[in-house]
Amino acid sequence: MGYRVVVAGATGNVGREMLNILAERQFPVDEIAALASRKSIGTEVSFGDKTLKTMDLDTFDFTGWDMALFAVGSEATKKYAPRAAAAGCVVIDNSSLYRYDPDVPLIVPEVNADAIMGYSKKNIIANPNCSTAQMVVALKPLHDRARIKRVVVSTYQSVSGAGKEGIDELWDQTKSVYNPVDDKPAKKFTKQIAFNVIPHIDVFMEDGSTKEEWKMVAETKKIVDPSIKVTATCVRVPVFVGHSEAVNIEFEDHLDEDEARDILREAPGIMVIDKRENGGYVTPVECVGDYATFISRIRQDSTIDNGLNLWCVSDNLRKGAALNAVQIAETLGTRVLKKG
Repeated sequence: MGYRVVVAGATGNVGREMLNILAERQFPVDEIAALASRKSIGTEVSFGDKTLKTMDLDTFDFTGWDMALFAVGSEATKKYAPRAAAAGCVVIDNSSLYRYDPDVPLIVPEVNADAIMGYSKKNIIANPNCSTAQMVVALKPLHDRARIKRVVVSTYQSVSGAGKEGIDELWDQTKSVYNPVDDKPAKKFTKQIAFNVIPHIDVFMEDGSTKEEWKMVAETKKIVDPSIKVTATCVRVPVFVGHSEAVNIEFEDHLDEDEARDILREAPGIMVIDKRENGGYVTPVECVGDYATFISRIRQDSTIDNGLNLWCVSDNLRKGAALNAVQIAETLGTRVLKKG
């Protein structure tokens, strides 16, 4: 016997990817429902070798469904997630709405799977921010060995993190650069994204940081350890899919680069590609469509007593969103619901 699974937001980038990954990983599904907003009702989406027609999220009855993977944004989540949860359907939410709620577990299964037992307080589980998810997969095994004091991270985040509008804007602007009569001003982003980088993701906060940077700080503390100090600079770059991060880590104990490399090679969800030669590292182009978080450029930081640098790359639509949500569903199934 398998699960009755709902995917809400099934016509968006992340929703479609959730359906793909559920099929790829042969998640034990008895029945699946693809939901979308009223304007997208009847849109066809793929689930393995099947084609599903989307149904109306607004009128859907969640009673009798085991779990719902939400990829609909915070406003719609605020309306529909409590409705699903009250009907006994466990919500796995990809928006930022519940991430900082102390009664909602924020889960990256390779890092803090045990925290999933806290789902029962609200029948909701939160999926972290895409840039946080890939970083904490790398931090956790190193933290277990040498205890992390401080992390300094600079991100290079692809436009797919801003949805279809972000992808379209990069595509259209890139083409318009070569056509002097085709001007494509910035709409989704605050400045031109084609052939440019923008040190601004989400809204600005009072202290000068952006909300994206604040998310990385707060979520790392909640998922890994509240004592870790984190400072982040988040940058949008003209890449379609795949987030990259330059991560500087300061430890309480000494950890040399060779041991760190060995630890990361053995860690779940990580692939180490670290050769000190031309091309001996991973870039976003190579990570697209892959489940792994790739780690390269592991080296000592000689400016502090116990420091390491590394380069972290992952498909943000997968590990940063859809894959992590499906992994949460798998964890929920094996540890709690125990069907299939």
